[in-house]
Amino acid sequence: MEELLNKISLKLNAKFSNAIISSELLYDFPVFTINSANIHDVIRFLKEDDELNFHFLTDLTGAQTADEKQLSVIYHLHNMPKNWRVRVKTYFDINTPEIPTATDLWPGANWMERETYDFYGVRFIGHPNLKRILNVDEMDIFPLRKEYPLEDQTREDKDDKMFGR
Repeated sequence: MEELLNKISLKLNAKFSNAIISSELLYDFPVFTINSANIHDVIRFLKEDDELNFHFLTDLTGAQTADEKQLSVIYHLHNMPKNWRVRVKTYFDINTPEIPTATDLWPGANWMERETYDFYGVRFIGHPNLKRILNVDEMDIFPLRKEYPLEDQTREDKDDKMFGR
């Protein structure tokens, strides 16, 4: 996998030298962190490059950093004929959670982006139908953000001693 990491790094650095924040091998998996302003161009390149050919979007999801100041979108891409996999991450300020949609590259990103919007509030610019997919439309929070408690604090039927608290 080190060879794949180097191959992709060379191609990305040649085309997007200022866009790459980091590249590393994590658990035998090439991982690239990309500047959010360049993410769409980079994933398009990874898909359309004849040699790399990451034509399949396996997964797209969101996350929030531990300091609660940034959100991220993580793409898992796959080149099936060569069985190459890569993870591409991008981070952006939680106060402006906007990123270009990937639905123009992979139509299957539609529901994944809707789920990420539903739980983290990431607005995918250019998405054809960005609305909640699992939570009720009236919900005015994004429940997987860290500022919301994991449990209902008003419940009286729970005994925290049972959970080691």
